[in-house]
Formats: sequence, structure tokens, C-alpha cells
Amino acid sequence: MKISIRDKSTKSLLNALEIIDDDSGNTIAYPQAETLLDCLRRDNLTLDTDLYELTMSAGYRVLGRGNKLACFDLYYRQNPDDGGFCVFAGLESAINYINNLAIYPDDIEYLAKTGVFSKEALDALRSGIRFTGDVWAVPEGTVVFPNEPLLRVVGPISEAQVLETTLLALVGHQTLIATKAARLCIASKGAPVIDFGTRRAHGTQAALYGARAAYIGGCDGTSNVKAGKLFNIPVRGTHAHSWVESFENEIDSFRGFSDVFPDNCVLLVDTYDTVQGIRNAIQIGHELRQKGKRLNGIRIDSGDLAYYSKIARQMLNEADLGETKILASSDLDEWLIESLKEQGAQIDIWCVGTRLMTSYQTPALGVVYKLMAVDHGDGKLVPRIKISHNPNKVTNPGVKKIVRFYNGGNGMIGDLLTQVDESVPHSRPVMAHHPMYDYMKKVYRPPFRATELMIPVFLNGSQVYNCPPLSQIRGRAKEQLDTLEPEFKRFSNPHIYKVSLSEKLYRVKKNLLSFHRAKLKSQKTNF
Repeated sequence: MKISIRDKSTKSLLNALEIIDDDSGNTIAYPQAETLLDCLRRDNLTLDTDLYELTMSAGYRVLGRGNKLACFDLYYRQNPDDGGFCVFAGLESAINYINNLAIYPDDIEYLAKTGVFSKEALDALRSGIRFTGDVWAVPEGTVVFPNEPLLRVVGPISEAQVLETTLLALVGHQTLIATKAARLCIASKGAPVIDFGTRRAHGTQAALYGARAAYIGGCDGTSNVKAGKLFNIPVRGTHAHSWVESFENEIDSFRGFSDVFPDNCVLLVDTYDTVQGIRNAIQIGHELRQKGKRLNGIRIDSGDLAYYSKIARQMLNEADLGETKILASSDLDEWLIESLKEQGAQIDIWCVGTRLMTSYQTPALGVVYKLMAVDHGDGKLVPRIKISHNPNKVTNPGVKKIVRFYNGGNGMIGDLLTQVDESVPHSRPVMAHHPMYDYMKKVYRPPFRATELMIPVFLNGSQVYNCPPLSQIRGRAKEQLDTLEPEFKRFSNPHIYKVSLSEKLYRVKKNLLSFHRAKLKSQKTNF
């Protein structure tokens, strides 16, 4: 089988498989074709989608509408956990997905067996699935808010449509976990938070990319070994109760662990009796010190964490082991961490599992992917609107961008959705309209700083944005959260951050609503 090397990603794959590549750009032979094909398909998520994305894409093509230009926005409607913000994550996964779009002959064979697709529809899909349009997005690590586009996709409608489900899954999950991690770090007030959620995640891929998202949101490490390897996230872990139970007595189990891991010894002390476990850990700490080592920490996984952490801190200090850290786990979330901090709990490191990796209280982010404009035949995008009896589901039409306003102290004060061709205001008052309620308006008055948030990621189907290192994305999230005022970050009744419409965009929306009201009234009269 001949494999054509077309881009750097393919070359990297070939190098990883130890295939000789002389960088000539010519095709090379690989003897184990099926193995290579499996690797090429591993990052292909084209069929990781809902059926209707493929039926619509094929339908557009069969009807000769596939190349009509369309604009879709990906956004969410409500902050999770009744919070005040989200931290955007998942862009790198979205880029990898778009770059690896492909449909294979056996995929077409399977779709034929479903009985859903006509011959014409199958032929339309057989011609290939790829993306040749533009994608703009906010950078990963950006603090974002409801109803503003996280991604703007503009391209032939048959191509842009097919991206919907997978983009929603990738971005929705990772944004949800990054946001939860940020809230946990706010609650811990600077104390390290570690992701312990792999075993509770909804599958290994959710655990892997959840660990990445949690690191963006502020977690200091993860228990997930693969995430550590792939993303260079610090890995952390101790031992389980089963280690202790497998020995005749607790002290022997601790001693055995410290013998094998003298440079990374953290002991789980609550298998039988927490106070006695602390005493045994102290003995091991003294033995390690005699060897020139130290007891890194103890972990408490059950019981009254505030009470036992105070007891542990007192016992460790009295034993001259003040440098030994106290770790806590046991179904932690931001509300419990906040409460334990208020009770004076002596916990140095917070290990959060289930309620982080599943976003326990809000297990899904309400992300949507809506058509905002479409080509009527002349190549120009005309705004479209979806109307609902629920005002929050009425879309904000048009090809849009986000302008963020900062006050003189570099604090975020509001976002404005504008048409993409509107200039960014700098030295004049700016009228901002509430997206749903006519009577609610806001005026941004100088001095302020205004900046556009969205950046080009794909242009004409080619990736033009290089993803920064994960450490840089994590740093951006921290900087963004630091510019968000405390009232937006509190857990109970946070202040609502304003996302408004520009004067021009507001008029476009009002005109479309009036047009459709008149059209509906006419239809009712005719009936």
C-alpha cells in the first residue's frame, strides 16, 4: 500500500510508527497497511455524530444546496451550577477533529445498511467529507458567558452542518470540567487542587480530556497517568485502602510503601482508625528522616475532615513533622471546600474526584449550534433567526464577534456582540442592548479598554492558528479569572455579567422579529 505524505500531522504519525521518511515528499510503502489505517482512523471522529447531521449534509448536496454559504454559532445558554462564568476549553480537540475529517468506503457500506440513505445520498457522501470554510473562536482558557459565540463556523452548509454534534460534545464537556476546576480553585483560595476523577469519569476519553480541562481550570495535577504523559500534566497519587488491608497490620503496610517509594511517600491514614493511622504515619516519618528522606503527606478519605485535619496538624507539628502535608478527599466539591475552609480545616491539598470529573451537580453544559446567517444565492450572508416561546432560546442573528470591555483597573465589565464588520469602539460612549428585554440598556462610557475576543482558527479550510502549550492556556485562564470581579465568582447568587447587543445588531434582531410576526399573522389570516 502506498501512503501519500501530505502534511506535518501525517509525517509525525509516520515517524511515530518508525517508518522511514526521507522528507522527499514522495509516497512511501508500508507493509502493514491495516495497522497504519487503524492509526490514521484513531483521530477520525467523523461518525462520532448524530445521524441527522449526515442526512442533512447529504440532503443539501443532493438538492444542489450543499455549497450555499452558512454561518453557525456554537454557544451555551446557562452557566453550570448557577454560577457566574465558564472557562472555555476543547478548542485543540475541535481543531484535531476538523483536520481529521474523512469518510471511508466501509463507512459508506455501513450507512447503506441502515436503510436510511438513498443511492443519491450515499453517492453525495461518497464524494468525501471535509471542511473548506472558516472557523473563528475565543482562545482556550478564556472566561466566557452565556449566549456569546465560542466558535463561529462559516462555510458551505453541507460541511458546516456536519460538524455540529461532535463540536458540541468536545467543547461542551471540556468547558464544563474546566469551569468546575476553576470553581474548586476559587474555593480552595490558592491551596492546590488535584484531579482524582478518572475512576468516576464517563469513560476513559472523558477522563483523559477532562484531566486536561481540569488543568486549564487551575488544578495542579491529576491522577490520570495518560494525561500526564500526553499533556505533561503533573501526576499525583498515593495508595488505596487495599494496600493497607493486604498487610497484617497498618504500620507494616506504611513501612513497606515508604521502603519502595521513599521520595514520594504519602500515606492513607483512615483505613481502620484515623488517629491511630496518623500515629503510625508519624512513626514512618521519623524513620524516613533517619534515612535522609521525609514523609511528604498523609491523606484522609473519610470522616469529619475538619476535625481530623486539625487533629492531624496538631499531632504532626508536635512530632516535628510540620512540613508533612495533609491531603483530603471524600466527595469534595466547591461548596464543601468553602465550608471546610470556614471551619478552619487544616487541609493543604484537596483531592477531588467524582464531583469534578462528572460535574456532579450539572453533568452537562447546554451548548447549542445554531444557524445565524445563510447565503440566498448571491454569496452574501443574510441574518437568520430562530424564534421560540422561551425568550432565552431566541437566537441573536448574523455573523458576529465579541468585544470585551475593561475598566481602568483592568477589570472585565461587560461583553458586546456586534456584527463582524463593526469597528471596535475606543473613545466614544457605546449603547448596549439587552438581548431579550427592550427596556434594559447599558452605556459604556470612556475611559475603557475594548478588545475583540475571537481569533481565526481555520481560513478556507486550512489551519492558521497554532495551539499554544497547555501551560500557556492554563496561565490565560488564571489571568482571565483574576480580571473577573469577585461578585461574579461567588457560588450563591453571583452577579450577572452583561452580554449585550450593539445598536446595529439589536436593530437586525428587532427587524427580523417584526418580519416573522407579520408573516405569521398573515398566515393565520389566510387560514
